Amino acid sequence: MKWSAIIHIIGMMLEIEGLLMGGCALVGLYYGEPSGLYFLGGMVMISLIGAIMRKIFPQGVYYAREGFIIVSLGWIVMSLAGALPFFLSGQIPNYADACFETISGFTTTGASILNNVEGLDKCMLFWRSLTHWIGGMGILVFMLAVLPMTGGYNMHLMKVESPGPTVDKLVPKVSQTARILYAIYFAMTVAEIIILRLGGMHLFDCVTISFGTAGTGGFGVLNDSCASYSAFCQVVTGIFMVLFGVNFNVLYLVAKNKWKDALSSTEVRVYFGIILGATVTIALSIMGMYGGIARALKEAFFQVSSIITTTGFSTADFDMWPAVSKMILFMLMFVGACASSTGGGIKVSRILIGIKIVKREILTFVHPKVVKGIKLDGRKVDKEVERSVAGYFILYFVIMGISCFLVSVDGFDFETNVTSVAATLNNIGPGFSKVGPMGNFADFSVFSKIVLMFDMLAGRLELFPMIVLLFPRLHRR
Repeated sequence: MKWSAIIHIIGMMLEIEGLLMGGCALVGLYYGEPSGLYFLGGMVMISLIGAIMRKIFPQGVYYAREGFIIVSLGWIVMSLAGALPFFLSGQIPNYADACFETISGFTTTGASILNNVEGLDKCMLFWRSLTHWIGGMGILVFMLAVLPMTGGYNMHLMKVESPGPTVDKLVPKVSQTARILYAIYFAMTVAEIIILRLGGMHLFDCVTISFGTAGTGGFGVLNDSCASYSAFCQVVTGIFMVLFGVNFNVLYLVAKNKWKDALSSTEVRVYFGIILGATVTIALSIMGMYGGIARALKEAFFQVSSIITTTGFSTADFDMWPAVSKMILFMLMFVGACASSTGGGIKVSRILIGIKIVKREILTFVHPKVVKGIKLDGRKVDKEVERSVAGYFILYFVIMGISCFLVSVDGFDFETNVTSVAATLNNIGPGFSKVGPMGNFADFSVFSKIVLMFDMLAGRLELFPMIVLLFPRLHRR
């Protein structure tokens, strides 16, 4: 294990985090908030520590093993450092809670321990949302886009940090691919900010909500999430949530005006089909609660978009909806968005491959001599991908089961326990019952919060990097 390269790159991550805190300090200065000084101090301290790490430890060469450790350990270190302004300023006086909030931000989960979001200073709210924006596309992808990183195999970093069973380069060079991804990401974020501003939303809210939408994170700046905003702003936010849940490779094809290739994606067609079907079904179910089909469609579309993309914004207390609507939303928690998007969950492509594997096994059981490969979008799925998908499903449900058992020691009801784990492991944010859209995670014990923090990190990093980090024997081989 080449620890020098690992520490060097983590040092670079801390330097970038320090610069981001500098932006929050400027927000504090603009609003005249003394708590902004903690971001200024954090910028100096964290950047200095990162620079020292980078100076003492040369980068060297890194491979797949190092890639796993860089991503998992780097995200943990960044979260622990990112929690300091919350804690030191006293805005979140418990460090475990501050870490929970920060990890929830970077992993784009949006689960919160805050009972009064509006009680935070503007610079603190901006930091919460900014962690979503950086975590959505990935801090290492950002580094690959803006910094010269040589001596290693950069694709290993992108593969580990990017969601989905496979990661493709859009152009031959990884750094150019990262720049293209962030260019699309940035352009869409700016577009949403402008449209929301034209819809009458306050500029600060436009920026923070757009950061949360882009990263599919869901941290709001109001206690009722998005319920207070106009219907226009809610619909715009819902549309952008859906767009950020689309595979960015497809968005790249759209940007290149290759609509035929973009629309040929089975994953994207299924993704939009699920959204349409779920929206109509839920709207019919809740129509009586909202006095007509138009309002019901708006509420259903927003919540379906929010849950399937694992954003976590809300405009209504869907915990009070009929059982059929709640069950649909619960299933969407697991489906998630498309691969290579900013959304969480299992991913539509992984589910499609899993279904094809099951169909093939049934066919093989009936016709033992049949040899049949799996194809997606006309291309053969490699055996390595099949194996990783199967392993992902097994590991996913093992972690889910163990986590549900561990958090049950707090004595909450079954619905709270299961959906709190589903909401964190799938990086969604709200669940049902005690952790519903009108609730939060404040009452969980420190032990349960640690379990849920692990789930958030594991879900964002596609499970395996966190397991490799926990079991050193795996990365010594």
